[in-house]
Parts: sequence; structure tokens; C-alpha cells
Amino acid sequence: MGAAGSASRRVLRLGLRLVLLALALALTLALGFTLYAVGALPPLQRWHTERLRGEFDARRHAELDFAGYLRLEARLFDELAATTAAWARDGGDPSCLGQERAPCRAEAAEAFRHSRFNADGWLQRLAHGAPYNRTFRLSPPRAVGHALLVHGLTDSPYSMRALAETLHARGFDVTVLRLPGHGTLPSMMTSMDAADWTAAVRIAARDVSSRVAAGQPFYVGGYSSGGTLVLQYALDALQDPELRRPDRVLLVSPAIELTPVAMLAEIIDLFSVLPIPLLDKVRWQAVAPEFDPYKYNSFAVNASRQINRATRGLQRSLQDAQRAGRLAQLAPVVTWQSVVDSTVGSAGVVDQVYARLDAPAHRLVLFDLNRLPELAGVERPEAHALIERVEGAARGYTLDVVSNAASRQPRIELRRLTPGEAAQQRPLELDWPAGLVSLGHVALPFPADDPVYGFVRGSGRDGIPSIGSWLLRGENGAITISLGSLTRLRSNPFWPLIDADVRGLAEQDLAARRR
Repeated sequence: MGAAGSASRRVLRLGLRLVLLALALALTLALGFTLYAVGALPPLQRWHTERLRGEFDARRHAELDFAGYLRLEARLFDELAATTAAWARDGGDPSCLGQERAPCRAEAAEAFRHSRFNADGWLQRLAHGAPYNRTFRLSPPRAVGHALLVHGLTDSPYSMRALAETLHARGFDVTVLRLPGHGTLPSMMTSMDAADWTAAVRIAARDVSSRVAAGQPFYVGGYSSGGTLVLQYALDALQDPELRRPDRVLLVSPAIELTPVAMLAEIIDLFSVLPIPLLDKVRWQAVAPEFDPYKYNSFAVNASRQINRATRGLQRSLQDAQRAGRLAQLAPVVTWQSVVDSTVGSAGVVDQVYARLDAPAHRLVLFDLNRLPELAGVERPEAHALIERVEGAARGYTLDVVSNAASRQPRIELRRLTPGEAAQQRPLELDWPAGLVSLGHVALPFPADDPVYGFVRGSGRDGIPSIGSWLLRGENGAITISLGSLTRLRSNPFWPLIDADVRGLAEQDLAARRR
């Protein structure tokens, strides 16, 4: 008895030491990040610190239907307009603590003048007033199907506009949802919650699915974290009879699996709870000029925390559905993914989603790197590894690889590998643009001539060049924007492939219902 008690005490002491060690490590990491944020991040602007009061909250607005959600959103954007109008009247930030007032006010006024929040600024002219920061619906005279599309983290409904127009052109009534925390002020990222996103998706899905007539298909689609949410909805619908099951799931660069370091978002902003204005910076991983009319450039720690929780929840749901045998009932999932994706990675969709799917109707489209020989010396060898691994593995789903038709040619082809069938190759009337090495996470949902993000020279509106066409060179520090951020591709030269693919899927589903 004495020996057993002694062993129990040793176990308890060891457990206590491990808890104290974990606590010390967490505090050390939080303190280190706090010192970095306070010392290295640029000054916060009003759109980083002031929050709007009228955002959707699943706990406070549990009884809202979609019409109520839209009314709430309308009041939120009225509040946003009043807030930014007050900033314009102020001419600067009067809360420049610990700084000379005049220089601080001048700097704040300059930041506002060139920000997305200046109603008279060039960014608003480029985006025609940025109407697609809000939920919108495209309705044909007579709908043949219905779709709900959801944008990604820090984005707005604009990122789903091209896909929505593709479906609408085929006769679909398309609703593009604005997720809580988005489309307004970056500060709203510091308090948004993944549970609110899920609740908003369900509210919108309930409304969209109620409009579906007999014989009409119901699609859900999402980009980045929107892909996380709609796939989660499709899995939930397999066991919840109150949720209408979609007939097809469309994913663009879906966020499925983040790197393990994303877990640090749970603790690194610990000291932001202290009521000290200087520590407001601890809420932020990145503070950047807000020059994009449809996307936040700054990034809050809480944004990482919420998408990490959403992706981990999705992985658990995938595992549970696989163990229970429910995945056989899942609607066909079609995904368009760049093999190089520095935002969410590309292996997660292969290993967490498609490795579990066992039907040719599920299809993964991978956009390869540009394999021109002259680029081989600068490309990372591991960038080719995923496609080689997937092509060489046994698969139950269909794999499409979009790559160079010949090793020395910019022309691309689509190589389709369907289970149980010989590989098919189809040439495409598309070429790699000169100097382009790869696609990427932010590029896939936008046409190459998009007025806001198009990379083709001449893209833009009203004489203002699109953000995606900026090709500035110089020394870091010469401009307020990182030069590196301007070389990242923001639109997709192969968008016609996705457009034709979606049209074909819609026609296939509609024809099947007519038979």
C-alpha cells in the first residue's frame, strides 16, 4: 500500500511538473511574440482598433432567417459608412498616443486617403464602390438550379463572383454569402468566430435549398476557408435530416490542413487581454496598408485561430464519416488546386479529403508548375513531388493534371486519370504566359483580365490599372507596400478551363435530370 501511494505521488509530481513546464513554455512564446509585435509591427490605424457593433453573432441572432441576416448586414454597412465618413471628417487619428500630434495626424490622414476606406479614393473608383463586399444573389428569369458559394478568410464575396457568373450563365440562381467578420474593417477579424461562420452558412443554405424546385440541382461551393465550411456542411448534412444534402460540392483552393505551427495562434496573443493600448498590436500577425478594396491585407492572430479550429473540426468530421461509412453518400466533390499553395498547402486536400473518397465522380484538378526547361534551375524540386506521388498511387477518384503539353513548350494540356481506365490527354488552347512560374492560392478564382486582380496589362477600370497588373521594381522601403507582394499572381490565366469545367458539370447534371 505504501509503495503504491509513493508511486501515485511521483506520478502526480511528474504531472504537475509537466503542466508547469507547458505553462512556462506558453508564457515564453506569448512574451516573445508580444515583444516582436510591439517592436516590429507598424503603427495601427483606426481600422485596426475600432470595431463595428452590428455584426452577426450566432448566440445573439440565433433566430434569424436569411432575410433577417441580410437586414442585419445592411445595418452593419450603414454603420461602416458612418464610421468611415467620420474618419474622413477627422482628417487623421486623434488618438496618437505617445507621438507628436501633428506628424501623427498627417501620417494617419495619408494612410486613410490611400486606403480602401476613403469613399472618394482611387481604390473605390477601381472597384466601382466595392459592392461585392456584401452578400449578393444572381437570379435568372427562370432558374434551372441553385447554388450557395462562400468566400475565403480575409476575403469578400467578390472572390466568388466569377464562379457565380459562370453558374448564373447556365441558368442557376446563385447566392454568394458574406461571412461574419469580413468585407468591413480588419478589426472585425480580432473578434470573429468560426461558430458564427458555420451558423451563417446554415442560414444561407436553408434559404437557398428552400428555393430548389423538384428536379433542380443544389450546389455548394467555396474558396479557401469557404471550402472548409461548405465541405463541413455537406458532411453534416449526411447525418442531419434538417440540412438539405447538396448534389455537388465545388472547391477552389480549399483550406483543409494547416501547418502544426498554426496551433500557436491559440496562445501567442495572450497578453492582448491586458487593457494597455500599446498591447493592441499583439492581436496582429501582420499589419499592412489596406490598399485592396476586397481583401484585408492585415492579418489578425484570431483569424489563424479560427481557421485552425475550422480545419481541425473538418478533419475530425472526415475521419468520423469514413469510419461510419457515410462518405459513400457524399455528393461528388470537384476541386481545383494549385500544386504550389503557400497559404494553405496542397497536400491536405489530397491526403485528408481525396484519399478517403472512392468514386470516379469525385475529381481533383491539380495545376502543375510551368515545366519549361529554362525554369528548372529556379524551381524547387519538391514542388513536383506531390503530382508524382498522386499519379503513382492507387486512387478511387479521378485525377486531372494541368501541365505543359511538351517539356519545351508553353502550351498546356489536361491529363485525366480515371480509375480503371487508360489515361487520356487533351490539348488545351491555353499557354503559360511568359515569366509565369506557377499559379497559387489567391490566383485561382479570378479571370486573368479581372478589373481588380487581373495580371494582363490593360486590366483595370476607369484608367486605373488593376492591382494584379502592378509591376513595380525598386528597393524595399521605397514604397509602403512590400515589393514581394506585387510579384505574387492574383489571377488565373487558365480560368477558361475552370469556367468550361463548371459549365460542363452543370449541363451534365441538368441533362441527367431531364432523362
